Amino acid sequence: MHSQYSLESVGNARIASQKKATCVSEYTVLHAGCVAKINPAAPLEKVCVVSCAFCTGFGATVNVAKPKPNATFVVFGLGAVGLAACEGARVSGASRIIGLDLLPNRFEQAKQFGVTEFVNPKDYNKPVQQVLVEMTNGGVDHAIECTGNIQASISAFECTHDGWGVAVLFGVPKKDVEFKTHPTRFMEGLLRELELDKFITHSVPFSEINKAFDLMLKGEGIRCLIRMDE
Repeated sequence: MHSQYSLESVGNARIASQKKATCVSEYTVLHAGCVAKINPAAPLEKVCVVSCAFCTGFGATVNVAKPKPNATFVVFGLGAVGLAACEGARVSGASRIIGLDLLPNRFEQAKQFGVTEFVNPKDYNKPVQQVLVEMTNGGVDHAIECTGNIQASISAFECTHDGWGVAVLFGVPKKDVEFKTHPTRFMEGLLRELELDKFITHSVPFSEINKAFDLMLKGEGIRCLIRMDE
């Protein structure tokens, strides 16, 4: 809920929340619609990874894109959300997963999540959507945009195959940007075990929480666990 109406407090001081979420707390108040039941046998130090980025990327791929086996994918952005999208494509039986990112050091790690090829837009002197269309002989079956960059969203939309390609755009762009593409583009036509361990690249005690933020800001690692009991 909006911080103005926060339910959490310590003494007479209200604890503000952001984006309807409260961070770095042992207990919090949640709406029933924001809670999901999990297997009681699931290890909490690993299943906590699915609380944010994993659900976003994996869900966008499996539940929104709804890919068929042997589909081709491109994922824009290979951070935690993007890698979760790649994982969703992998478990759905994708034949080809192209990872797109500006940081080439992310490719090796992305291979664990099924990425078969890596594209860095900086390596080309033409629009990356053109590169992807040429690589895939007409365009990909599914494009997943995870960065929020408006140009990446346009590229994802325009690199899908005419007639059946699907673009899922869930990165959050800045409020004043415009999505511009040719109007004819709009006229062309789970029960499984999840591999969560590979999402956890770092773990720190609560006393070193700033280290976790530093890792996030530097783009190092995927997810860092905060151990509240230390």
